[in-house]
Amino acid sequence: MNHKMKNLFGILLILFFSVPALMAQKLDYTVSFDADNRYVLIQLKASGLTGDSTLFRMPVWAPGYYLILDYPKHLTGFRANGADGLPLDWQKRGKDGWLIQHPGTSDVELSYRIFANNQSVAESKINSERAFLAPNGLFLYVDEAKELPVTLTIRPDERWSEITTGLAPVPDAENCWFAPDADRLYDSPLLLGNQQVIRFELDNRQYELALETPDGIEETTFVADLQKMITQAIALFGEAPFQHYAFLLMGKGGGGLEHLNSQACFTSGSFRFANEADYRRFLSFITHEFYHLYNVKAIRPVEFEPFDYGQEVFTPMLWVSEGLTVYYESVILRRAGLITPQQACETLGRFIRTVESREGNKAMSLRESSYDIWLHFFNRNANRDDVIISYYDKGPILGLLLDIAIRQASANRKSLDDVMRTLYQDWYKTAGRGFTEEEFWAVCAETAGDPLTEIRSYVDTTTPIDYDRYLGYAGLQLDADYTLRLTKCEGLAKAIQQSIF
Repeated sequence: MNHKMKNLFGILLILFFSVPALMAQKLDYTVSFDADNRYVLIQLKASGLTGDSTLFRMPVWAPGYYLILDYPKHLTGFRANGADGLPLDWQKRGKDGWLIQHPGTSDVELSYRIFANNQSVAESKINSERAFLAPNGLFLYVDEAKELPVTLTIRPDERWSEITTGLAPVPDAENCWFAPDADRLYDSPLLLGNQQVIRFELDNRQYELALETPDGIEETTFVADLQKMITQAIALFGEAPFQHYAFLLMGKGGGGLEHLNSQACFTSGSFRFANEADYRRFLSFITHEFYHLYNVKAIRPVEFEPFDYGQEVFTPMLWVSEGLTVYYESVILRRAGLITPQQACETLGRFIRTVESREGNKAMSLRESSYDIWLHFFNRNANRDDVIISYYDKGPILGLLLDIAIRQASANRKSLDDVMRTLYQDWYKTAGRGFTEEEFWAVCAETAGDPLTEIRSYVDTTTPIDYDRYLGYAGLQLDADYTLRLTKCEGLAKAIQQSIF
């Protein structure tokens, strides 16, 4: 954070904590640990509550992780007291609600424990060596009042020396952070332990790289490559929606999850990659989560606004949120000079091979795969490949074809970049909301100067794709074994090929 922004933010926080009118309603959390027994200990002081009762809720899922996790099942030892320390009556409301009776007082104190022993990027896990805190499964919010500001004070285990998060620190307060509302709190994981932290500044923005297992990092170009990737991702939109960003890179495991101020990802447990291909895959993984800053955290389907943490939220547009993000992994890394044109081509070709070799491509459309993700996020049924496809596989294919189609229709004057920038500027920044399905296609059509009816049919139906036609516009060739190759070409085809690859 630059000095001007830091000073302004400090002034705002000072005003918040010193003006009584602004203190009327807020949530103050204090977190401590019973690390050896894998418990997170939570205390909540809720100030300025109205009425005689308040319903507190806990989310049952985390945005970006489309699976009902039922976080409340890990909560135990719930207690509610008034400001005088005397117990308050309370009743459970459904699986995720606690109704607190507090007649005569506007301040309550809640306490409970969370058993944290599940390893995923959307769930908390602690032991004697470290703690990963996924806020959705830890903190309650006031029902229908997610806008209440939050402070979070952490009392770490004495064996831990570092705390990494994208949250903004409260000035002059030790291990205390601020979130303007519940959405930002839930969007801000924390990593506590003895991780190696590398800090750097890039274009007046501050970055933290927290490495739980840094073995071999000094022998790689990862930090320099990360900076090249960041530069190209931000250049695509012309600005970054943050001043401070944290990379929480944990030990051996699987998965990653995007956040507005950070990303939380597992690694292979070491930075000693077996070969260059493994390293490129890791760079693509990190790039994917970083690009989500724009495509998901800013540009997102309107169905996700506001977030409903109590149930599934359905949208047919996750192929845009996830599939186009997979496509931009290759685009950004190519522009950063971190992969070659042929490597980008090979990566996109593998997606075509995966999709076209599975019967599920004939049974499920890309649009359907987006809508039904809640049923198939971890579908491991024996018939999986026969009945479903993943938007992680077919989404980047449509990203490539859509990009080519727009460039072809506009004589390479416009591209998918322009679509994403329009969604960012006109919907996220100007309208302050997400996009509808029809609005997305309208932007594509306006950008291309063509309705792109056939491309849309490849999303909405299981119609076989005319690869030869669209790939030919960019001088690409798809062999019988679905190997995607760059060919020599001239004119518009050459311009399109060089622009993408």
